[in-house]
Amino acid sequence: MNREAGPGACRGWGSANLEIVLDSKMGIVTIQKQPLSYWLSEHPAIVGFRWSHSHSWGSTWSFLFTSIAAYITLSIYLHLVLTLFRRRRPVPMGPIPAIHSLSMALLSVVIFVGILLSTAAEIRDTRWFWRRSKTPFQWLLCFPLGTRPSGRVFFWSYVFYLSRFLHLLRTFFTILRRRKLTFFQLFNQSILICMSFLWLEFSQSFQVLAILSTSLLYSVVYGYRFWTAIGLPSACFPFVVNCQVMLLGCNLVWHVGVLLLHLLKGGCNGIGAWIFNSVLNGAILLLFLNFYVKMHLRKRKIVAIKEDPSTIHPCSASASAMESKREMQKIEEKKDL
Repeated sequence: MNREAGPGACRGWGSANLEIVLDSKMGIVTIQKQPLSYWLSEHPAIVGFRWSHSHSWGSTWSFLFTSIAAYITLSIYLHLVLTLFRRRRPVPMGPIPAIHSLSMALLSVVIFVGILLSTAAEIRDTRWFWRRSKTPFQWLLCFPLGTRPSGRVFFWSYVFYLSRFLHLLRTFFTILRRRKLTFFQLFNQSILICMSFLWLEFSQSFQVLAILSTSLLYSVVYGYRFWTAIGLPSACFPFVVNCQVMLLGCNLVWHVGVLLLHLLKGGCNGIGAWIFNSVLNGAILLLFLNFYVKMHLRKRKIVAIKEDPSTIHPCSASASAMESKREMQKIEEKKDL
């Protein structure tokens, strides 16, 4: 922690881990070096954060519905324009998708480390209040009744909510490159923004574990996308789809844990929003499982064709490799995180 600056002192910031304090009376400038944990969990802006409709950008219901409606409208409009003009070639975007993937990977890492450190600090500071009725892991799943959206954990939940709007750019990249627009993509992105908003608005339980698992997986997925965007070899299986299966599995476990603790431990905060959240997650899970089954049936059909001796020809090896790569690209783009 910092030394408190005396009267007449002006506090500012220098580099990534330096804090500059200027004493106007004494004319002394001191530079205090702070650890990374301070900037990610102990900074006054993080500790003193409070979700407020009047002070937090994007915190109103009108903003939520307007932004989702604008996203869906703009996506459909762009898709229709490209379809009407019958543009078959991808719109060149240069390094923009690669830069976006790298930025999202780094942002996801920062969110993961930030909420991890903030969670440890929050448990340390508030454990006296709930330690007789909960373990730290139970607290992660089930916030005590009366929890308000303020402090370290909710600061990073707010950052995660804002980052969801940057994820929307993936939809426009897909439309411009492949002229592909699926209902699942629009529905999934819109629902994820809505759920992130509900976490903050109702101080919903289990959000810490959801953000930890999601940000960790996003850092891997967007790192992989950056890897392939700069021309490095891609995986021989649908990497992004398998990551989404893992994420949906984790969310299912967290939801079951919240339900059990709510019934056995006297209630969890934000359970009404949790029920609505569960319904939306269930819809996403059903849509994804439907796609996943179709994907495997399609892959089995492709494998059966490849193994048919009548289809073998001198260029079969290279043709099969190119076909498999195209199939993987189609699968990755259809079901985007």
